[in-house]
Amino acid sequence: MATHRVGLWMYQNSGGTEIERKIVAKLNERNIDVITGLDLNDATAHNGSIFCKGQVMEDLDLFFSYNAGQQGPFQMYLYQTLSSMIPTINNYAAFELTEDKFRTAHLLKTHQIPTADHIVCNKNNIEQVKEHLRFWQGKAICKPVNGWGGNGIIKLESERDLDLLLPYITMQNAPQFYIERVIENDYTDYRIDIVDGKYVACYGRKAAKGSWKTNITSGGCVMKREPTQEVIDLALKAANITGLEVAGVDIIYDIEHQEYVVLEVNGIPAFATPDQEQFGLDFNNTKIDYLCDLIDRTIRHRVDLPTVSSEIGLEIEKPITMPSAVNDIFNADLTGSAAAIIKDKAL
Repeated sequence: MATHRVGLWMYQNSGGTEIERKIVAKLNERNIDVITGLDLNDATAHNGSIFCKGQVMEDLDLFFSYNAGQQGPFQMYLYQTLSSMIPTINNYAAFELTEDKFRTAHLLKTHQIPTADHIVCNKNNIEQVKEHLRFWQGKAICKPVNGWGGNGIIKLESERDLDLLLPYITMQNAPQFYIERVIENDYTDYRIDIVDGKYVACYGRKAAKGSWKTNITSGGCVMKREPTQEVIDLALKAANITGLEVAGVDIIYDIEHQEYVVLEVNGIPAFATPDQEQFGLDFNNTKIDYLCDLIDRTIRHRVDLPTVSSEIGLEIEKPITMPSAVNDIFNADLTGSAAAIIKDKAL
C-alpha cells in the first residue's frame, strides 16, 4: 500500500507518455502513488484549497510539473500558490526567475558566472541602448526576456537597425527593452542537463547553414557532444545559483574572450525524443532515476521535518529553506512574466 502521493503533469508528445509511464512505475516501486494529468489550467481554488480533477492539491506530498508547451497564465498563477503550500519541482520561485532572460543573466553576473554582456532599459529610453551599441560596434542581439525557441530574436548589425526597429519596440506590451552583446562563436552550443545538483548528460546543437541560431525550432540540429569538466562545473554552478532542482543549461564558447559563457538556464529541459534516442542520446533512464530519487527524498524530508510549537500551542512544520540565490526573490511579485504563455523551449 502506497504511503505517499504525488501529482504529475507531464507533456505527452515527443515520447512524453513513455517517460511518464516510467516515472510512475519507478515511484510505485518506492510505495509512492502518482496521480497524473493534473493540469492546473483545469483547477479551481476556494475556501483555502486548490482542486484539480477531484484532487485536493495541497493534500499531495509533492507536485511535479513538466509540461511547458501547455502552460498558461492561469496555470502559472495557481502553480505559484501551490508552491507555497507543498513542495513542487521545480520550486516556483526559481522556475519563474529562469523564465526571464534578463533576471537570470543579472543574477548569474552578480555571482561572477560568465554570461553575455547585456542591457535592459525602459523601452522609451532607447538612447541608453544606443550608447551600448556604439561600445559594441553597433552589433547586438535583441530578444524578448521571456521568449523561447529563437522566436522574436533579431540580430542588430548597426545603430540604424535599431532605429528601424523602434516602431516594433514601441508596439510591444513589455515595458523593457533587452539586448545582448554578440558573442563570436562557432554556431554550436552545449545543453547540459542537471537534476538535483547532479550532471545527467550533455548534447549539442548546431545552427543551420547560413544561420546563427542553434535552436531546433529555428532550423538547428542536435549533435553528440562530450563536455569538458569545465563546462560541466559551469553548468552545475549556474543551476545551483538559480535554485532550480531540474535545469537545462545552454553554454557557448566565446572565441574573442576565450571562455565558456552561459546563455540560458531552462526549467523544463526535455527528455530525448525517440528519434534522438535512436541517434544516440541515451540519458533518459538516468534522468528518470535522478528525478525519482529527488522526489522520494523531498517527500521523506518533508515528512521527517521536526515541529516547533507556535505561540498558540499548535505544532507546525519548520519551513524548507529556499536556495540562497532565490531567497530574496521568493516574496517578490513574481507574476509579471507569467502573463505570457510559456512554450517548451528545451530544444
